[in-house]
Amino acid sequence: MRPGVYMFGDLFQAGIGSHAAGDIAVSVLASVIGHRKKDNAVILDAGALALSKDRSTEKLAGGDLGFGQVVDLEGRVWPGVTVVGVSQEHGRVSSEAPLPFDRLPIGGKVRILPNHACITAAGHDVYHVLDGSTEVVAAWDRCRGW
Repeated sequence: MRPGVYMFGDLFQAGIGSHAAGDIAVSVLASVIGHRKKDNAVILDAGALALSKDRSTEKLAGGDLGFGQVVDLEGRVWPGVTVVGVSQEHGRVSSEAPLPFDRLPIGGKVRILPNHACITAAGHDVYHVLDGSTEVVAAWDRCRGW
C-alpha cells in the first residue's frame, strides 16, 4: 500500500502498474531558460529542489525517465524527452532523437511528471489545481506536520 503517493501518482508507480501514466495528477511547471543545440539539450528553471533527485525509474522495464518526463502544457507526453540532469535549481532536458527546439523556445513552458510525487510535492508550498486543461481553478496550501 502506498498512501502517500495515492493522491497524485507518479512515474515510478505507473512503471510498476499501480496506475496508468495518464492518471498522474501532479506535475511541475518549468520555463525554458536556455538552449544547448550542439548538445541537443534545453535548460529549465526546475532542478533538484523542484523535482527531487529521485531516479526510481532507472531500473524499471519501461526505461529510465531520468529526473522526470517532459509533457506539454496539456499533459501530452513528449516521447523520449526527459530531464537527464539536475543541479540545485536547473534541469537539463535531452532526448536520443533531435529535440524540437522550435517547440521549446526560451521563455516557453513545459510540465514535468515526477518520478516520486511525495518528494516533489513536499518541495512546493502551493499546488495550483487545473480544470483538466491549463486553467488554474484553485490553489491549495501544502499541509505541514504529522
